[in-house]
Amino acid sequence: MRHRMVVLAMVSALATAASVTAASSSPAPAHATSHSAGPRPPEPTRPPGPTPPPGGAGGEAWAWTQLTSRGTQIRYVSTDTSQQCPSVRYTLGTARDTHQMHQVSTPMGAQFPTTVCELGVPLTASGARLEQVPAAVLHPGDRRLPLPDWTSTTRPQRIAVIGDTGCSVPKAGTVQNCANHQTGWPFPTIANSAATVTRPDLVIHVGDYLYREDPDRENDKQQNPGCTTTADAASWDCVVADFFRPAQTLLAGAPVALTRGNHEDCNQNFKGGAGGAWFRYLADDLRGDGTCDRYTDPVAIRAGLLNLVSVDSSFADPMDNGSTAAKAVFTRQLDQVNQYAQRRPGEDFFLFTHKPLWMVKSAGHTTGDVTWLTRVLGDAVADTALRRLARNVRLVLSGHVHLYQMIDFNTVRPPQLTVGSSGGPLDSGPDDLLVLGQPVGTPTQPVHQSITQTVGPMGGTGVFGYADLGYSSAGNTWVLTFRNTNGRVLGPTCRLDTSLADKSFLCPPGTSTGPGTNRPGGPVAAR
Repeated sequence: MRHRMVVLAMVSALATAASVTAASSSPAPAHATSHSAGPRPPEPTRPPGPTPPPGGAGGEAWAWTQLTSRGTQIRYVSTDTSQQCPSVRYTLGTARDTHQMHQVSTPMGAQFPTTVCELGVPLTASGARLEQVPAAVLHPGDRRLPLPDWTSTTRPQRIAVIGDTGCSVPKAGTVQNCANHQTGWPFPTIANSAATVTRPDLVIHVGDYLYREDPDRENDKQQNPGCTTTADAASWDCVVADFFRPAQTLLAGAPVALTRGNHEDCNQNFKGGAGGAWFRYLADDLRGDGTCDRYTDPVAIRAGLLNLVSVDSSFADPMDNGSTAAKAVFTRQLDQVNQYAQRRPGEDFFLFTHKPLWMVKSAGHTTGDVTWLTRVLGDAVADTALRRLARNVRLVLSGHVHLYQMIDFNTVRPPQLTVGSSGGPLDSGPDDLLVLGQPVGTPTQPVHQSITQTVGPMGGTGVFGYADLGYSSAGNTWVLTFRNTNGRVLGPTCRLDTSLADKSFLCPPGTSTGPGTNRPGGPVAAR
């Protein structure tokens, strides 16, 4: 064992030296991989042999690029014992220089045996590459990090939206088949499909990353050293098992924008647990003390001319029973969203938050027989100074309900896109024909259009997959499709209307390339 680890460390050191030499003598790489070329192929699997143990000599590190309120950041987390941060070499203008990453936190107990580092990178930078990496194993293996493929006067051209991705391993009840990546827990396959089929230049995750409440019950322990016992729950190694390892190909190809889900909740001590992991590794403003808060301020993120505002709805209506507690908290937050949008009236805004504002969970045959989520958020919108969301808030992106659904109202209220179908156990959805005309929201408005991806023609169990949003320069608008686990389009391809007064998706008949077909008198629903 010791001999093998020494050999691995020597090989890694030689490879690092060679790559640094090559980087200094070669021309600066291009800004970003073009969509025609596609992202890099998935990393090869590890060679036979033991995985470096958490916190052991050499250790293992993960790096990714995240959009934050302070701009683009490269983040790095490692279990090596040196507690040293690597540097990042990138090109800015005609200069290619090396920049030292800043230490955010050092190891804290068994849950967080990691050093966390970050570095802000200018929007016009290109060719980012990690150097002087102290860890023996690094993901991505080629040390290159994706940077924004847009400028201050353009926007992302392709966005993959995923949500509710973790593998459900509760303390009691049914355990998801984490080892089956096609029909059991398909998030690894979905991430690879998004990377290779959609080829996004931005990934938006609408929350719920950490589902392994009792790792002792999972069936993929061999793939997840360090996340195998009850005591390991919400540890760094379980964050790797639930998110970083399955998403590594996607993270190697595009920056991410993240919002928090209700599974990243605070424990009774407001320290440690899944909430502590969120604030230590994934939040907009990282913490090193393991603390957790139930409510955080909205996060405004600029992606060129596209503005993303994240609202932390992780503690909105905790029991999903229609409670409107804390409405005042969310009213203040949504007032802030409107203020952001009104400062840039000529630019698009997407509100992304874990719990949906107007998602329809079920609908009956009579008007008013409808269940929609989340009432406290809908009421908070109505209590804002505008009594609605600002006109240039074009779309609301959410998850929480394990379905894919797009509904619109053909009013100033933006369409609600729910993407909670990217990994966790699927919920059952409504018959779209019964959703049409149902009064939803505060004040109530009749649903104009509903597209829910389910296995049956009149509702039923959802379909695993993700949303693909592409920007059409010709139409100056966004085009939406749903893709299944393998990246195949199901249902219609819809274009977001450019009107800010009557917001809706235009979904012409005959655009479905999957099993969904037009139903007389109603929208398209997957079969």
